[in-house]
Amino acid sequence: MLSDAQWSELEPLVEACRPKAKTPPQDLQRTLSAILWRHRNGAKWRAIPEELGPWWRAAQIFIRWSRAGVWERLLSLVQERGVQLGMVFLDGTTVRAHQKAAG
Repeated sequence: MLSDAQWSELEPLVEACRPKAKTPPQDLQRTLSAILWRHRNGAKWRAIPEELGPWWRAAQIFIRWSRAGVWERLLSLVQERGVQLGMVFLDGTTVRAHQKAAG
């Protein structure tokens, strides 16, 4: 979950990159916290804790922002401003092998 200090540093950058849509700004911190929670834990969208808001809202915003290029713009802006990010590795691939391929 994003702390208030983290959010105060990140909010102006998010506002500069995000498309103006239906998501009210007071809800955005909680929704971004849900997205970050999901990626930190590698969980499914439906596993997001209820206190972080509806899982479908986090999934919907993540997908919309991915298609609109918001995450790339946000990353570029964060790097330009020198904001320190933790190291994160995301792997979206799944490799299936036949059961006899093991060993």
